[in-house]
Amino acid sequence: MLVAVVAASASPATAWGQALVPAPRPLAQGWQLHEDAADAGLRENWPLQLPQAGWTPTSVPGVLDGRLGTASFGGTVGWYRVRFRGPVTPAGFAWALRFESVRRTARVWLNGREVGRHADPYVPFELPATGLRAGQANELLVRVDNRKGAEPREGWWNWGGIVRPVSLVPRGPLHLSDTGVLPVVSCAPGGGGCAAKVVVDGVLENRSTAAIDRPRVELLLDPPAAGGAAIKRTVDVRALQAGESAHVRFEVPVPDPALWQPGDPQRYAATVTTLAGNAPAQVDRRWIGLRGVRVREGMLELNGRQLDLRGAAIQEDVPGRGPALSAGDIRGIVRELRAVHANVTRAHYLLDPRLLDALDAAGIMVWSQAPIYHRDRLLETAAQRASALSTLRQTVLAARSHPSVITHSVANELSAAPDKSPGTAAYLAAAIRTVRATDPTLPVSVDLLSYPGYPAARAYLGFDLLGINSYFGWYPGKRAHPTGRLADLGPYLDRMRALYPRQGMVVTEFGAESTFTGPATEKETYAFQSDYVRDVLGVVRARAFVGGAIYWTLREFAVKPDWDGGAGRDVPRDAIHNKGLITYAGQRKPAWAVAAQDFGSTRVFRSVSATEALGIPDGGGGGHGGGLVVAAAALVAALLALDAWALLGLLRGRVRRPRLAFAPRT
Repeated sequence: MLVAVVAASASPATAWGQALVPAPRPLAQGWQLHEDAADAGLRENWPLQLPQAGWTPTSVPGVLDGRLGTASFGGTVGWYRVRFRGPVTPAGFAWALRFESVRRTARVWLNGREVGRHADPYVPFELPATGLRAGQANELLVRVDNRKGAEPREGWWNWGGIVRPVSLVPRGPLHLSDTGVLPVVSCAPGGGGCAAKVVVDGVLENRSTAAIDRPRVELLLDPPAAGGAAIKRTVDVRALQAGESAHVRFEVPVPDPALWQPGDPQRYAATVTTLAGNAPAQVDRRWIGLRGVRVREGMLELNGRQLDLRGAAIQEDVPGRGPALSAGDIRGIVRELRAVHANVTRAHYLLDPRLLDALDAAGIMVWSQAPIYHRDRLLETAAQRASALSTLRQTVLAARSHPSVITHSVANELSAAPDKSPGTAAYLAAAIRTVRATDPTLPVSVDLLSYPGYPAARAYLGFDLLGINSYFGWYPGKRAHPTGRLADLGPYLDRMRALYPRQGMVVTEFGAESTFTGPATEKETYAFQSDYVRDVLGVVRARAFVGGAIYWTLREFAVKPDWDGGAGRDVPRDAIHNKGLITYAGQRKPAWAVAAQDFGSTRVFRSVSATEALGIPDGGGGGHGGGLVVAAAALVAALLALDAWALLGLLRGRVRRPRLAFAPRT
């Protein structure tokens, strides 16, 4: 049920709220780990009678096993425990346990009482800290099981453990969950005349045992410029009965907006205070950036200006501790992206919130993606699709307030013919609706398994952006859909523009392995990789309708033990994905310099004409008449490339234009 906004007025409650609401309490010190490779802990009832021996000090974030090898890839079971003194709890408040990520499954006990379970390894979750003893000793116990089957498919090492931070978070009588502070920026083409507002969004719950007659939510927005005026808005909402929850969404105009963009990542300090009458119940703080992302006539724009993305993807993988990043690791990732002159990065799953914060501050954009990767077999049933949509929704909720995030990708490399896979098509349709409902301010995207020779897919027409994962010239592809020749990449991109003239298009993944010195004609040499990077970027540069390219990956990472790399060489493998521009040990390869030169010489903003956006040359010296003839011929070719149903959809206006402006629910 929606909450009706009754009134809006300024309020002095923010400072008071910050003083009276308890601060979150990180649980970062004193952790111990007990291995349980035989999975005996549940049978022996460890939650009620923990073994005295076998505990070793460990780090959280951390992994169960930092070794790479065939024996450890399948995963194991381990038990984490930490003892801590319970914080003072004000009247009307309680506490929850927040885990940013546990791979793969977690069961949690507090003082011997099970408080919950979680089975999604790539999204954060909260559990009630039931039985917490304020001011006394408490013991938190977490059983982590990262044993892995054949599904879901993943292209990275099966790291397991509590791989991101854990904290106690306060929960008052009113709780605004999944608090989002979302920018809506509308600019004229070319970046002039920008108007801005922010949208506060969340689900408000009355956690108390009595009705709350006057719930309120307040936004305080402090501008980045010294001396600028703060913006404050408080909304009064209708009464909530005990246990009732409802959706809240309201807008706050921002005059004279200072915009976030690469090279000038200006950020506002946003504080959202939830009040029961005049009593503060919750305080959420965010650093937000005002930026507008849209697709206009097939071109990706930031703040009204066309983007030309250049960057490299990342895997959160540090030797010995995998995705359990330290603060130094996060600084190192940002430093390496800056060194290669990347203005964008990408990953196959939700990034660590601390890393997203750092990318926000650095002005590096993020192609954010839910980890729905090669999962067609896990999308066949309604229950499987519901699970995937839950992962997608939680990914969007966690990413949506970060200004670095420029799109929400719903999947990576599903079937190349989704219309013939009912489960996949149903998921993609539902995924578009899920993203638009959760964050209507950003384009929705999907990353494609790119094979030539397929007709237009109806399942793709509702997306704003298409990510092209291209390995032309590296992998051979399929017999009827070959990708063995790099020379075929350009024609493939041209045909994709003809099939999908309204969608933005970015080469989101390309790469070649390299491990030794040798001639450029031999796959897996450093020279081959260097030429490959140069040539693919040249194909992209020659096509103005392509909104950029993201190399896979910045740094090497660990993969499944039987990974063969794709070069077709019969040599021993070391479970390392060798496509990175930087080795797993941190050494730059020659291709790094090639990428850095191209990235550094490419301006993040450009101006592409309407005909160029359709993949049509401007006509050279033929004058306006010649250009029109070329444009007309190309348009006919584009229409002929579409299936009959797609052509009818275009003529009837059924091909959805990107939903770019904020659209409030009714």
